[in-house]
Amino acid sequence: MRIVLVGPGRAGLSLTLAAGAAGHDITAVVGRDQAGAEAGVALVGGAALTTADDLPPSDLLLIATRDEAIAAVAAQIAQHASSVAAAVHVSGLTPVSALDPLAAAGLRVGSFHPLQTLPTPEAGAARLGGAWIAVTAVEPLRSELHGFAVSLGAAPFDLEDARKPLYHAAASAAANFPLAALAMASDLFDGAGVPFAAARPLVEAAVSNAFEIGPRPALTGPVARGDVATVATQLDAIHAADPSWLPAFVVVVRELARLTGRSDQFDEMLRFWESD
Repeated sequence: MRIVLVGPGRAGLSLTLAAGAAGHDITAVVGRDQAGAEAGVALVGGAALTTADDLPPSDLLLIATRDEAIAAVAAQIAQHASSVAAAVHVSGLTPVSALDPLAAAGLRVGSFHPLQTLPTPEAGAARLGGAWIAVTAVEPLRSELHGFAVSLGAAPFDLEDARKPLYHAAASAAANFPLAALAMASDLFDGAGVPFAAARPLVEAAVSNAFEIGPRPALTGPVARGDVATVATQLDAIHAADPSWLPAFVVVVRELARLTGRSDQFDEMLRFWESD
């Protein structure tokens, strides 16, 4: 495919770097200014353009701007995209209707969202292999985008436009909520004089269990066992050593109790700490 990238940030450059490695042709990089475009071209190739320039003949326009800028960018480039067959944005939240100006100009439109963290172009490109990619489009663009995802070593799946907010919430929970729990664990391990690295095998095993047998069956520990006394001792220790984490620990224990059907056993104790 001949690909034009609009928005040479981490996500866009990750995708186009992986696309180039897979044999696709990056024909242009469009930036807010010439310097930004040239920086992108230095990494992935193609011509350096701005939104005021006509786009070269291409099969796919990848819009990888911030979510709030997608509609405005689509309107800016619509008059310059007569030689482009299709356009997608890479947001997992924004509806495809944000590309209506391009659809009105005759382009087939959709979205293409990698369900992966892309911290740098190089690391992001490497992580696309094996990642899942949400595709929102109608045929024939749907099949073309599925094929594009497969060419990157990724697994495509269809996502309805109306379900994007819930999908995006799930992705945020999956990517970020565990990190909040690990930050808590890191601080508490530090208070106990134990290196955080000691938890890595435990965490990796727990995550593997979650994907092998499901998050709920994978739950272990005192809450899952109904061991109220042990949890009470843990809360006492946190209160003494690092009380800033106490509210979060209580919230998580309450949710674990709900998930394991033990809310009644833990309710009285948790109410005590919630009122403290």
